[in-house]
Amino acid sequence: MKNINNILVLLVLCSVLAGCSEDFLDRPPKDALVDANFYKNDEQVLAGTAPLYSSVWKTYVDKANWKLGDIRGGTVYRAWGDQDAVQFNITDVSEPNEQAYQSFYVTVGQANLVINNINTYAGEEVSEEIRNHAIAEARFMRAVAYRHLVMNYGAVPIIENNLEHVSGPTLRRNLVEDVWEFIKRDFEFAAENLLEEPSQQGRLTKWVAEGMLARTHLTLAGLGASSGSRDQAHLDLAKEYAERVITMSGKSLMTNYEDLFLHPYDNNNESLFELQWVFTTAPNGYEASNTMVSQITHSNEIAANGDGWGGDLSASWWMLELYDGLIVDDGTTPGFTLDKRLKTTFMLPGFTYPELQVDNDGVSESYVFPDPGADSDNSFASIKKYVVGKLPGESDRQRYPNNTYMLRLAEMYLTYAEAQLGNNASTTDAKALEYFNAVHMRAGLPEFTDPLTWEDIFEERIKEFAMESMAWYDLVRLHYYDAQKAYNIINAQDRGLFVVHPNQWPDPTAWTFEKTSWFAFRNADANSGNFQLPFPASELNQAATLGEEPVPYEFGE
Repeated sequence: MKNINNILVLLVLCSVLAGCSEDFLDRPPKDALVDANFYKNDEQVLAGTAPLYSSVWKTYVDKANWKLGDIRGGTVYRAWGDQDAVQFNITDVSEPNEQAYQSFYVTVGQANLVINNINTYAGEEVSEEIRNHAIAEARFMRAVAYRHLVMNYGAVPIIENNLEHVSGPTLRRNLVEDVWEFIKRDFEFAAENLLEEPSQQGRLTKWVAEGMLARTHLTLAGLGASSGSRDQAHLDLAKEYAERVITMSGKSLMTNYEDLFLHPYDNNNESLFELQWVFTTAPNGYEASNTMVSQITHSNEIAANGDGWGGDLSASWWMLELYDGLIVDDGTTPGFTLDKRLKTTFMLPGFTYPELQVDNDGVSESYVFPDPGADSDNSFASIKKYVVGKLPGESDRQRYPNNTYMLRLAEMYLTYAEAQLGNNASTTDAKALEYFNAVHMRAGLPEFTDPLTWEDIFEERIKEFAMESMAWYDLVRLHYYDAQKAYNIINAQDRGLFVVHPNQWPDPTAWTFEKTSWFAFRNADANSGNFQLPFPASELNQAATLGEEPVPYEFGE
């Protein structure tokens, strides 16, 4: 079992659950790890940061992350449920909106609490190295939460000490530019103070922080810019940080893409940062386990204890169009793709998965995704990524052990390529092409030799990170400097129902795709009015000042 999760299971009740109330401004719980008898040595200090790796993110990861990141981003659609995300009209009372906002600020609050506890209670036996490392862990997690907040909500309140806001609902939003500066400073502190090697399996390192700085500077390059005028200094820093991680972290791409999601894949050598989950049957072990698997698994047949609730979730038509050669002549001609990422991410009729065992009259067999039948006019390309099956003895209803990727090395390769491209229409830079091809060719595709464009890199990112809650944030990054292009991409995404037919059964070699004629909705209508999420109504009701104009943040030293 993962070291960090051994600690997590012990701490989750006393340090997190009591603090995850409906109002993120609630005073941190008195029974959390604030006792002066704690934080007396390096081991206890590290134990104090363990919940930041999973439980504080629980409400977000369970459902909201893929609803915002993938459904809203257009890689996935849902035929009947979550239409507020599918149709791009999430409101102030939409469930994923409130779940995400709450989880992000719970993470901020718990990170602030950890920082305060270490500064207040750390004993003489705590080494300066571990003290700074643990504070860096907390600041890193706080920055990740604020990145999600600012990219979903725009101007949001910056909070460094929750206790300062307990007496009254007087929060003011801070400028978007200041939120990003706050994020950058936290990541910079983390890069300077995190250990180069993980203190325990799954723990953060300085290379993770530098990877996040690469991601951050790529975003900042476009903040407030216009098309063709991204800030070169930020692009250069994005490229520099990405290359440092690629060449100095000791990480490497997994040889086979599918191995990234075959259990047990946790904390592999391509992974830079994962949320750490663990299966446990202990009381309240639900908080330590990955529950997202239950939400996205399409069939009870392959779920632990019959908890597969993702039957109407599917790759969108737009997503499937991006796989070269798959949808031919608008789907009327049988097509196939060499891209190995398709089978790892989504299921088509006839795809066989030995890792997903099913019972056939007492005999365990590999799962074969079913043929919808010749007369059917609707079916789904169901989600495979993160779906790990029953895992006897390691999973149960809403309790799975597999981790959630938050940053992979592959992103650094594509970040370098985009930063090198910069404001140019295309690039033939040898290193940019080398890094792009490292990702592209691992997927089983031929070497890319044409000049590299933004569209090439964007589509590669979509295929590489589908169902990893990345698409929406890539679109937000684009929106910062070319809003109309972001709207055009979203509005052109077909998000409607269709049917997939194999060319033969069993063992199909190609598929046709047909849009369902009676399904009315197909395209969203993105614009400046709905591109950012509204603040949840429950939060505005408690702090009306959130509706006021944002103000500058007063940074300390």
